[in-house]
Amino acid sequence: MTTWHWVRHGPTHQKSFTGWRDVDADLSDQAAIARLSDHLPTDALVISSDLKRSIDTANALQGSRTRLAHDPALREFHFGTWDGVHFSDVADRHPTLSRAYWEKPGDHVPPGGESWNISAARVAMAVRRIEAAHPRAHIIAVAHFGVILTQVQAVLGKSAYDVLGQKIDNLSVTTLHPSSGQASVINHCP
Repeated sequence: MTTWHWVRHGPTHQKSFTGWRDVDADLSDQAAIARLSDHLPTDALVISSDLKRSIDTANALQGSRTRLAHDPALREFHFGTWDGVHFSDVADRHPTLSRAYWEKPGDHVPPGGESWNISAARVAMAVRRIEAAHPRAHIIAVAHFGVILTQVQAVLGKSAYDVLGQKIDNLSVTTLHPSSGQASVINHCP
């Protein structure tokens, strides 16, 4: 069955909500990138979201691996008008909504954005489509914090609230086996 190696893109050094805004990744830590690439299967397919922080990270990891087209369905959560705004400013402007968004993830929607459930459904459809096109493959998917957490939730059967407490570092790998409902590693930084 398909094995997913979810990689979080390189650091952006943003101090605000960063969803669909297209910001650069800092890929200057070549040693970390080399260790991560060496850890990942050499025969894996590589795919990324269509945001440049993921594209550039995937390019840095690709090597001789086969690259699939960037997939917009693997984008980070759409934070709407919160994108680019510091977390404390969002809490000041929308105290009830911003608190509910994190404490009761599910149907709460940032203005102009998408909820956890909408984001998770978008990513799940992409995962099913990619798995159908590439059954029994190893897939390195370079994506985002929220995207990876939706997959941890789906594969391990946890609540959205529980997975939000899971750390996912930049340039880490989370290897998931959907068919068995297991994870080999979560947030592994080789």
